[in-house]
Amino acid sequence: MWLSDTQKIGVGLTAFGCALIGLGVVLFFDAGLIAIGNILFLAGMSMIIGIQKTFYFFTRRDKIRGSIAFFAGFCLVLIKWSIVGILVEAFGFLNLFGDFFPVAINFLRSLPVIGRFLSLPGIRQVVDRIGGYPSQYPV
Repeated sequence: MWLSDTQKIGVGLTAFGCALIGLGVVLFFDAGLIAIGNILFLAGMSMIIGIQKTFYFFTRRDKIRGSIAFFAGFCLVLIKWSIVGILVEAFGFLNLFGDFFPVAINFLRSLPVIGRFLSLPGIRQVVDRIGGYPSQYPV
């Protein structure tokens, strides 16, 4: 899949935003790093799929609960309630992007090293539960 230059910049902004959010959490929930990471994440996502599609993604009827939680968490981070804000954002993030997890897990299972790691006995059950796979298939 070929990406345009704008989409490549968007991927970089999204990755850098996720890294700043992670760094902000590691550094005792630093609200400044988390807020900058959120802004970069949203800007990167807008550059990857476009502003109009991003707006439609966040305003879809089935995603509205996740959108409200994500933006409420973002506002809480901005007013320096970073721990509560991250928790609310995480809830919103899971509601927004939860449908993508089975696709991501199938992709990770197809990779050589990571696929073997995800197939280990204890890890396989956890990954199957996260991915939404049934524990036993009917005969």
